[in-house]
Amino acid sequence: MNDHRPYARALDRLKGVGLRPTRQRLALARLLFDAGDRHVTAEQLHAEAVAADMRVSLATVYNTLHQFTAVGLLREVVVESGRAYFDTNTSDHHHFYHIDQGRLEDIHHSRINVAALPEPPAGTAVDRVDVIIRLKNGEI
Repeated sequence: MNDHRPYARALDRLKGVGLRPTRQRLALARLLFDAGDRHVTAEQLHAEAVAADMRVSLATVYNTLHQFTAVGLLREVVVESGRAYFDTNTSDHHHFYHIDQGRLEDIHHSRINVAALPEPPAGTAVDRVDVIIRLKNGEI
């Protein structure tokens, strides 16, 4: 790997999944992956891109996030209708969703125990189980 070049890791990631390394994909990949595991909305990533003087539209950010998700670079976590986060950690894990802060927190898969799942419909198989535990501040 050529870590001495700023875009080397992003370039390797994109090539590894067969995505053409366009300028915008490379720049967004660096923002997403160079800081370690994180959860980000399209709007947050767009704001980071604008702050970094990248000329990119919100639509391009959405398209890129969905392309990265389709090839397994990201996981989309839908916390409610119209509210999705993109997770750079694609390993088997679950989430706490801090409602008041609009923030996701990883839960290691070993900390969740699903005792039984219903039998899937004929011709289907369970791909994965995603658990989102919604938290709010204060007492209920």
